[in-house]
Amino acid sequence: MATQKLYAGAKLRETRTRLTLTQKEFATKLGVSLPYLNQMENNNRPISTTVVLALAQEFGMDVTELSTGDSERLVSDMREALADPVFDDAMPPLADLRLTASNAPALARAFIALHRTYRQTHERLASLDEALGREDAQIQASPWEEVRDFFHYCDNYIDAVDRAAEHFSTRADKAGGIRAEAINNLGERDIRVQFVDIPETRKYDADSKTLQLSSRTAPQTQVFQLLLQVALINQDKLLEATLDFAKFQSEEARAIAKIGLANYFAGASLMPYDAFLTAAKNYRHDLELLSNRFGASIEQVAHRLSTMQRPGAKGIPFFFVRVDQAGTITKRHSATRLQFARFGGACPLWNVHRAFETPGHFLRQLAETPDGVRYISLARDVSKSGGSYGAPVRRYAIALGCEIRHAEALVYADNLDINNASAYEPIGISCRICERQTCHQRSVPPLERRLSIDAHTRGTLPYEVT
Repeated sequence: MATQKLYAGAKLRETRTRLTLTQKEFATKLGVSLPYLNQMENNNRPISTTVVLALAQEFGMDVTELSTGDSERLVSDMREALADPVFDDAMPPLADLRLTASNAPALARAFIALHRTYRQTHERLASLDEALGREDAQIQASPWEEVRDFFHYCDNYIDAVDRAAEHFSTRADKAGGIRAEAINNLGERDIRVQFVDIPETRKYDADSKTLQLSSRTAPQTQVFQLLLQVALINQDKLLEATLDFAKFQSEEARAIAKIGLANYFAGASLMPYDAFLTAAKNYRHDLELLSNRFGASIEQVAHRLSTMQRPGAKGIPFFFVRVDQAGTITKRHSATRLQFARFGGACPLWNVHRAFETPGHFLRQLAETPDGVRYISLARDVSKSGGSYGAPVRRYAIALGCEIRHAEALVYADNLDINNASAYEPIGISCRICERQTCHQRSVPPLERRLSIDAHTRGTLPYEVT
């Protein structure tokens, strides 16, 4: 089999810019000529083995980043944007989208942002009666979407926050556990912690320096909320510096992102990187064993597994998603080639939707996407009680999975017929960009295919995809 050539010009330019080096200086350090570097940065030549080694030795770069990065995410996001009916049948060839993502990632992001702005403007016009008279209407990304994209393109791994959390957790053994250490840490700031019967999960009064946690919630939730408050109070400078780097467009987005970073710190403290990565490998990624080992919920463990992307010490690249009962994606991240729909729901053939039917049980699925990549997907419901009779129950389902080539490292792959092609269920991303011709759950026709309609014949669908 021929060795695949590596083109990563955008990543080379990004690295050089970050190091504030001229092309001549960068070429000298890599041991290549200036014209050769220029050709590699413009993807006219593949990156040579010599350059890959020099990047690792001279700059300590994790060379696996050269072949990953944002390209697949950008391609997926552009395809979904172009599937909007406003573009009619103007979908460019996939090869063109990949070239754009590799050679002009800034242009790709600008296009995605432009389409997002168009969608939001269209939605505002559709509800014009409600919008009339409002002076605060803005044509820009919603704060929630802006924050979601920030974590999405950071690969869901924030190195500085992750390492700070890992350092914090090293004191836990001496304090008698992470719960005690969090309480002691807050106590050093004269903050009293109270466990009381309140409907709120967490309530902090800065004037009285009192933190109240609901006694109705599970112990794992209480610990997580303790650590979140530690992040907000004791790691404020770190969180603010990270937010400065992100350059959010609105104060609302910055505020939402700060809570997200505090949540990240809490999860990384509860499950410190090196210890969690080692345990995950030893337990073959058994979520229940990891939950017991670190005192975390199943959802917290699954989410943490999707963040194990530290350069030089990466775990298995997982995808992680949470959906509500309507099928709307409320959390999403993928370190794999599988990318989720940015708008609307997930593929109905995916096992995550069936998890609501079997509460308390794990569902396993072998799945194949239209590009021929095969995955193992694990799904489970994670309904959350309101803590009292009559209180609303929040019902969600989560899915965690990876490419089938990692199956041996997962206990959930045991006894599955992974070598049998017929064992894999066909799933997609979004009906508009899914090219499958015979899907019995298709909601709308695929954008890139022509339709054949025969009024005298009715099959699975009222049309045939050609």
